Amino acid sequence: MTSETDRIGQDQPSWRKPVGMILILILILLWCGIAVTLIDYLSGLNFWLQLPAYVILGIGWIFPIRPLLTWMNKGALRHLPENKGNGASDET
Repeated sequence: MTSETDRIGQDQPSWRKPVGMILILILILLWCGIAVTLIDYLSGLNFWLQLPAYVILGIGWIFPIRPLLTWMNKGALRHLPENKGNGASDET
């Protein structure tokens, strides 16, 4: 292949990014639904019991989205382990 052919293949848009954006919106809407449902139970608690619950609900949505962002950019759901490649063997 020539460099022109390689460049044309790289310029093609990936279908993973639009699908990933739609999935991110769905996950955020689901997380918001869970949070709103839990507010009824949390409102009767003491402030110091509410605080960790609201922190978890406010930050927790990031963790399910991280593998999705990795998939959108690299095409894999998680980082593949790197090959050490140092030539050393574990056998003695």
